[in-house]
Amino acid sequence: MSTSSHSPDSAAFAAANTAARPLAGRARFLAACAARPLERPPVWIMRQAGRYLPEYRALKAKHSFLEMVRTPELAVEVTLQPLRRFALDAAILFSDILVVPEALGQPYKFREEGGIGMEYRLDGPADLAKLRPASAVREKIAYVPATLRLLRTHLADTRALLGFAGSPWTLACYMLEGGSSDDFARAKAVFHGERAFFDALMERLTLATIEHLVAQVEAGVDAVQIFDSWAGIVPAVDYEAASLKWIRRIVGAIGGRVPVILFGRGATGSLRTLADTGARVLALDWTVDLPSAAASLPASIAVQGNLDPVLLNTSPDIVVRETTRLLESMRGRPGHVFNLGHGILPQAKVENVAALVDTVTSFR
Repeated sequence: MSTSSHSPDSAAFAAANTAARPLAGRARFLAACAARPLERPPVWIMRQAGRYLPEYRALKAKHSFLEMVRTPELAVEVTLQPLRRFALDAAILFSDILVVPEALGQPYKFREEGGIGMEYRLDGPADLAKLRPASAVREKIAYVPATLRLLRTHLADTRALLGFAGSPWTLACYMLEGGSSDDFARAKAVFHGERAFFDALMERLTLATIEHLVAQVEAGVDAVQIFDSWAGIVPAVDYEAASLKWIRRIVGAIGGRVPVILFGRGATGSLRTLADTGARVLALDWTVDLPSAAASLPASIAVQGNLDPVLLNTSPDIVVRETTRLLESMRGRPGHVFNLGHGILPQAKVENVAALVDTVTSFR
């Protein structure tokens, strides 16, 4: 799992450690992750490439989502689409968290009625035994590092390049439930009632996620984000055993080679334990008071977020007002990456995204 010459170079990281002054997007993003002073925070948007863009919808009319994810040239095109419109400081790989279960042997699809459907449900140890070993991930999703290497060429040093993966707990929720769910009741039942089976699945997913993320580091990403999208369905007393202990191993395996951003959606009561994972940046959902959360954390921990995604469905004047309010509330706190509190919605208006980005990039 050694790094390669494509990993973020020392000059870029050194640039991130400069005092407050105008920086290019990649250096600005790294400086924010290192909690260094900046004249404004970097900005990127979760799901910034996707359904709200007319050029994405045009491409989607010709290719399926899964075809775009698996074809490096198409994934590069989708990743770059929002960067052609907006002065974003980072690009995030166009992919999906469920490529890991698929690589292990449990494919997924999008249901006609909406949501995710796995090809089958993991019902017990016998189903787990049929999955591929974690080491198969590198070969089965080699299209991800291939896409990242192409993106690194396109971006050079102008913008940060972000990779990502789902947390083992979030992936297990889909795998144990057989797809999307309102409450993932079965996943929680397995956690409580079939702990040996649960832990064996989490071990496989943890090792697979390490393989997936280290491959992304070797392909040249500047940071990776772990999406613990279903963190909030777990009681705080169980969050360590269900999710954080496995995330901690993943962060440890990355070993500080790039910053890790941890997004624990709904884990509002676990900020200190989230910080104890070793993640350099905590992404917080829109229900959290960001200044209070930042004040409760060590100054070395950066925060990301956390504008309500629904605001991008409203009007530019509302977006400008609320973006400015959030920026002002975080003024003077080094280590802020401006983002939404969750992914952008399909109903978002392009002019509202432009208003958000313009407001952040002009903030002084």
